[in-house]
Amino acid sequence: MTGPNRVRFYQTGTFTVGNRLLDVSVGSVQSDAERNNSLNSGHRACQGCGEALGARYALDAAMRAVDGRLVVANATGCLEVFSTPYPESSWRVAWLHSLFANAASVATGMAAAMKVKGRRDVRVIAQGGDGGTVDIGFACLSGMFERNDDVLYICYDNEAYMNTGVQRSSATPAAARTATTPAAGDQPGNVFGQGKSVPLIAMAHGIPYVGTASVADLRDLEYKVGRAMAIRGARYLHVHVPCPLGWGCPTGDTIKVARLAAESGLFPIFEAEAGEVTGRRLIRRPVRAEEYLKTQTRFAHLFNPKRDEARLALIQRIADRNIERFGLVEQEAVA
Repeated sequence: MTGPNRVRFYQTGTFTVGNRLLDVSVGSVQSDAERNNSLNSGHRACQGCGEALGARYALDAAMRAVDGRLVVANATGCLEVFSTPYPESSWRVAWLHSLFANAASVATGMAAAMKVKGRRDVRVIAQGGDGGTVDIGFACLSGMFERNDDVLYICYDNEAYMNTGVQRSSATPAAARTATTPAAGDQPGNVFGQGKSVPLIAMAHGIPYVGTASVADLRDLEYKVGRAMAIRGARYLHVHVPCPLGWGCPTGDTIKVARLAAESGLFPIFEAEAGEVTGRRLIRRPVRAEEYLKTQTRFAHLFNPKRDEARLALIQRIADRNIERFGLVEQEAVA
C-alpha cells in the first residue's frame, strides 16, 4: 500500500525471535548487536537440537544479567560432547567440564571459592541434561538445594540418555519408545508410574526459586534466567528441549513439538518461590495430548497398527492433572 495511509504489515505480538524492529526492552537477546553468543557456531549438535538452542539462549541471558561475570560447570552429556570435542570448544564463557554426577557439587565449590576471594559479583551456573540431573547427579543436586548454595542449576530435558543411544531416564515419559523401553510386548514403550519431577522435588526443598521453561518460548526462558540470576541462593530451572533424533520428529519441527508439549499440558510451564507456585504460563490454545504424541515416532505404537485407547486415555489424564494442579487454563477456555 502506498500513499499517506501506508500500512506496515508487522506484528509485535508474535513469537518472532531476533526481530531488530522491536524496541530493545521487548526484544530478545538475539536482537542485541552486543549479544555474547555464549555457545558459538561450529559445535556438533544434531540439526534441530533443542538443547543447543536452549543452552545458547539461557547462558546469553545469564551473561547479560550479570554483565559477563559468569562461570559455568557442565555435566557430561550431549551438551558437553557436541560443544567440546577435544581440543576444540564452542563456549565463550568460563566453562568447566565436570563428571556426569557432580556438576552441582563442582558449581558449589566454584561459588565457595568466589566467596572466599571476595568476588560476590561473579555468579555460578551448573548445567546438564536429564540423565546427569534427574538420575546420576540427583544426590549432589539435592545437597545443593538443601544447603541453599548460591548456584543456578539448569537442566536441559530431552527425556532420555541421548548421547549414549537413547536409553530411558527418569524423565522419559510414559509409553515412550527408547533403546531400553522398546515398542514390544503387551505394554510397549516406557512403563507408567515411574520417573520423577525434579521441579516438584526442588520446590519441596523450599529453595528461593524454581522455574520450568521451553524452547517454544525463548522470551520466557530469557526472563526466567534473568529472574533467577537476580536472586541469591539455590535456584533451579528445568528447560524442555526436544531431540529430533531420539524422539523421531522432523528436524524443522523442534519448536512446534515443544509448543504442543506445553499446550497439551504434558509439560507445565510455571515458576515457584520458597516452595509455592507464584506464576504460570497459561495455555493459549489447549490441544489434546495425542496431537503432541503424533508428532514423534517414539509414540507411533500408540496409533499403529491400532489405537491404544486405554494408554492414550492415561496420558491424557496426566496432562489434565497438570493443567488442574498448576492452573494452566482459564476457566473460560475450559468451558
